[in-house]
Amino acid sequence: MMEEPTVFVVDDDPSVRRSVVRLLESAGLRVEGFPSGEAFLERETPRGPGCVVLDVRMSGMSGLELQRRLHATGRPMAIVFITGHGDVPMSVAAMKGGAVDFLLKPFDDEALLAAIDRAIGRDRGWLHEQQELEVLRARFARLTPREQQVFALVTTGMLNKQVAARLGTSEKTIKVHRGRTMTKMEAGSLADLVRHAERLQVTAWNLDSK
Repeated sequence: MMEEPTVFVVDDDPSVRRSVVRLLESAGLRVEGFPSGEAFLERETPRGPGCVVLDVRMSGMSGLELQRRLHATGRPMAIVFITGHGDVPMSVAAMKGGAVDFLLKPFDDEALLAAIDRAIGRDRGWLHEQQELEVLRARFARLTPREQQVFALVTTGMLNKQVAARLGTSEKTIKVHRGRTMTKMEAGSLADLVRHAERLQVTAWNLDSK
């Protein structure tokens, strides 16, 4: 079960930051406030679900730059942008970067809470997908090098006899490897195995190097 979500409020205006923090706390949310993007990045990377309520224009690092930095860390948290100086190019850049919403100050409290709810939902979904992917990676790591090759080839649609010819072995041997691969990857069907390959981005790599 995932831990309670946290909302991180990043705004260099103390009065706005305090106001937003109080609003979110009154709504029963766990909140942390930061006066700058730099200060937020000094915090340990959040492991649980949450989102960032982020001012676009701040002294020092801008909100858009913080958004790019978070993507670069591999933990692209869901972001709700708030600003008193928004324009179309800025909002387009924010949304293209994956922002959940772009609200102009002064914003409606209910609109902010609704955007945060959507953002937390998105972040929960992302974390769940990452957890599932880690499980698949662990299963894939249990495959032998030959089983990994068979996995990569059969999920391209190749028949057992075609895989056997490609790997220079017998069709019977491929059937054995394929069965072991299905078991280790906990795939109930070839379709499941193909989906696993897509999520793991496994392809028929250069087998000469194996």
